[in-house]
Amino acid sequence: MIGFEMSPPAAYPVEVRNAESFESLLADLSARFAGLAFDRVDAEIDAALEALARFLKTDRASLLELRPDDATIALTHSWARPGFAPAPLFRSVGRDVPWYYAQIRAGTVLNFRNILGELPAEANAERAEAAALGMCGHVVVPLQLDGHWVCALATAMAEKERSFTEEEIGRIQLIGGILANALHRRNLEREVRELQRRLEAENAYLRDVAGASVGFEQIVGKSLALQRVLELAAEVAPTSTTVLLLGETGTGKELLARAIHTRSKRADAPLITVNCAALPSSLVESELFGHEKGAFTGATSARAGRFELADGGTLFLDEVGELAPETQAKLLRVLENGEFERVGAVRSRKVDVRLITASNRPLESAVRGGSFRADLYYRLSTFPITLPPLRERPEDIPLLTWELIHRRRHELNRRVRRVPESAMQALCRYPWPGNIRELGNVIERALILSPGEDLQLDAFIASQTALPEKSERADEAERSHLLQVLERCEWRITGRGNAADCLGLNPSTLRSRLRKLGIVRPTAPSRPARS
Repeated sequence: MIGFEMSPPAAYPVEVRNAESFESLLADLSARFAGLAFDRVDAEIDAALEALARFLKTDRASLLELRPDDATIALTHSWARPGFAPAPLFRSVGRDVPWYYAQIRAGTVLNFRNILGELPAEANAERAEAAALGMCGHVVVPLQLDGHWVCALATAMAEKERSFTEEEIGRIQLIGGILANALHRRNLEREVRELQRRLEAENAYLRDVAGASVGFEQIVGKSLALQRVLELAAEVAPTSTTVLLLGETGTGKELLARAIHTRSKRADAPLITVNCAALPSSLVESELFGHEKGAFTGATSARAGRFELADGGTLFLDEVGELAPETQAKLLRVLENGEFERVGAVRSRKVDVRLITASNRPLESAVRGGSFRADLYYRLSTFPITLPPLRERPEDIPLLTWELIHRRRHELNRRVRRVPESAMQALCRYPWPGNIRELGNVIERALILSPGEDLQLDAFIASQTALPEKSERADEAERSHLLQVLERCEWRITGRGNAADCLGLNPSTLRSRLRKLGIVRPTAPSRPARS
């Protein structure tokens, strides 16, 4: 239906271009497209369209691609005899010619002796298009791949009437099958190459991130409490001393561990991170120490553990208080002499690893309760650093808020430039049981809710009143806040948008907090018995 002016195509042999034998043309096309490199497909399709038009003695030939994702037909390739009006390549015409598009999508062959006189009354747009291009006799053959209509091959007379025979339509369909398959292979190759390009770019980015310095300058805040933490970290970083990071969930323990590693003599070696609370108890030992082939069901090959991967570098064990007693014993042995065995192994391995651990609950309580080994605790707590909760460093909240806005607004396509004073005051009043992680969640939601230049807080955060005096904060403020969040989430803890997610806490951490504060879900009132 559409003509096109193109650069000279790859020439076909004269004997093919003028062939009276369709079999000769078909054989030549098949040979040309067999094993064709993807970057040559377009030129060969253009040349094939010229060969088809010359064989059928028509004035135009076009290949159109159906794109169901946006309901359009795109003219991808076309050839027109010199002197005929061209049409723009890659023009999407599906919405402009809806009747034409619907027929091709339905697999209907369109065969017009005179398209202007034979189009139905509802095809006004198609009639105008045909008149603008100077079309008369016209045939369009839809093409299928894997049961889906993907292309259409069209050829037309510019000035003369002509009906195409069933034999000619069958020949157009055969050639169209070759071209549609070539176009499909080209598209797949392009997708694969684009995916490879993206993966290479992502890998380069990850390599840059892995090699980048994670210094203390990335830990935002000017409060005295935070500055004391950074001073301690700077003092211990150059040594090989084991460090225990204490603090509530979301206070930045992992970020501080990375900063300590980066400032250590092991900075060029890997930092391996393990969240002990996220691993099933049955897999913890295998993850930490590795396993031999056949050590347990599913162990189809030997696998190195995190200690081996961290050899020469640093291993960060987050939520170390969640380790089972038998794993604690093996960890103590590594700390004492650097030796361990893989699960299922009979020989020991030796590693040189600096250990940094973290816990969101006091390990002394776990020692007194018998769930954590005292000797291991004393080895881990050689140099403890306690990170302050966000509610004890409210002067850092404005800095953190702007850091989070700058970090996320471009990714979320937002143009926030101002935080109203009332919003900033609400952020500073909020008790933040989820700490910086919760603040990050709140700022992300606020950015999504802010189409303009002013930050718009979630109504719940914006409604916060002043914090109680410091002597009351520890339990009462947290209890009150947790109850509000739970009631707002109808006491649902897990899942996106529910209590743990809103607070920036792990569900297990939130449940532990609820037990500590004696918070129990109210029992629904019983219904009166029917009389």
